[in-house]
Amino acid sequence: MRILACIKRVPAPGARINITADGKAVDTAFLGFTMSPHEECALEAALQLSESHAGATTVLTLGPREAEEQLRYAASLGIERAVLLPITEIDWDAQRTAGAIVDAIRGIESEHGVFDLVLFGNESADSCGFQVGVRVSVALGRPMVNGAKSLEVAGEVARIQRESDAGQEVYELPLPAVVGVKEGINLPRYPTMKGRLASKKVTIAEHVTDVARGGLATATLAPPPADVHASLTTILGNGAGAAPAVVDLLEQLGVA
Repeated sequence: MRILACIKRVPAPGARINITADGKAVDTAFLGFTMSPHEECALEAALQLSESHAGATTVLTLGPREAEEQLRYAASLGIERAVLLPITEIDWDAQRTAGAIVDAIRGIESEHGVFDLVLFGNESADSCGFQVGVRVSVALGRPMVNGAKSLEVAGEVARIQRESDAGQEVYELPLPAVVGVKEGINLPRYPTMKGRLASKKVTIAEHVTDVARGGLATATLAPPPADVHASLTTILGNGAGAAPAVVDLLEQLGVA
């Protein structure tokens, strides 16, 4: 079994996001970066399937040179081959990204054979577009299910389970197929020291692609409104003298 996991370098979840003065991009000057959480689970799913079915795994990302950090992290977990689609921008629009990934997949498959499974995260942690995996599956002409909370392979069929408002949905897809993995499907492993050291020796292949821009363009970015109540503190008093004020407040809240 041959499996490809597509990942993305994103700002660390929970970090304070600042916008550039022109409102067109995220200011990355003081940001830390990591792998998108849904894609960490996709990576773990790829490793587990590879271990169960004696498979070969590849990880791919489109991003700046700094994204090699995420590829080497994947290699430290046991992913065997890493591919970077280098770009000079921080990010591309979903259509252009999908086109570049499709071009890379076709190039890799022409040399090494078809991937039985191409795994994506359900959505990236930064743009949350839900688009790239779907666009790639359509372009490749392969069936896809997004939001997978369970993924098993038996023979030439992938069995996927996902949650819905009505309960659980179960799909069976003929291979080759594309699956969007949702966070919580598994518990991603941590790299060992041996894996960290081995990842430094992994050769990262590059696939340079020239894909036209898509029809989507960022108009403007804006930070979320500040929560003015988050830091609002009222001092009721000091020492024993504050006790009456505390009692009055509890009565106002209806808990006294």
